[in-house]
Amino acid sequence: MKRSRINDIMAEADDMIRSHGFVLPPFAYWTPEELKARRDSARKMIDARCGWDITDYGAGEYDEMGLFLFTLRNGSLSDLQRGGGMCYAEKLLISKQDQLSPMHTHVIKAEDIINRGGATLVIELFGSDDQGRFAEDEGGTVWCDGIRRDFGPGEKLKLVPGESVTLMPGDWHAFWGEGGDVLIGEVSTVNDDETDNIFREPIGRFAEIEEDTAPTHLLVSDYRNWLK
Repeated sequence: MKRSRINDIMAEADDMIRSHGFVLPPFAYWTPEELKARRDSARKMIDARCGWDITDYGAGEYDEMGLFLFTLRNGSLSDLQRGGGMCYAEKLLISKQDQLSPMHTHVIKAEDIINRGGATLVIELFGSDDQGRFAEDEGGTVWCDGIRRDFGPGEKLKLVPGESVTLMPGDWHAFWGEGGDVLIGEVSTVNDDETDNIFREPIGRFAEIEEDTAPTHLLVSDYRNWLK
């Protein structure tokens, strides 16, 4: 992806997030130079990989297959492993109309995916057993806002604004916006985007960046190279 396109997506996403009554934390608006200057005091945020995340999954067709994400907070794997402390994470995502976030699952992370506003969020689901069923019974079960829904492998769940679904490790899911763009919330256990995303197809998690202009803000995938 061109850096200029990423800068434009950031600005568009910020406008949409604000239109739904959410405001990103102040560090979201630091320039690369500000983040470099404050990297010692911001070490916990940097190490947790909080911040901007825009991906085309390495395919180069963002509008067809891509996702905007902003990690608001993220705990530590060591806390999760010992069963105490900051064991949770939270993100905002934007899924554009008909923009696919491809089929994937997680080994560690359980998550609530929440339609925070906009159009309808469509999620294609397969459970974690060898038949693609969900664990509760033979018919399959997912929980939407704590309410049981029977669900078969490969069925498409549609969430209107305000609705959510809980997905457990091993549950496969792909999603996109229907009828418009969707602002999505994600509340989960500790998030590790470098190792805990298992895709059905051989694709990448992060975009390859073409530096055609200076970044407005750094992506989390920039931290390793830009903040040495």
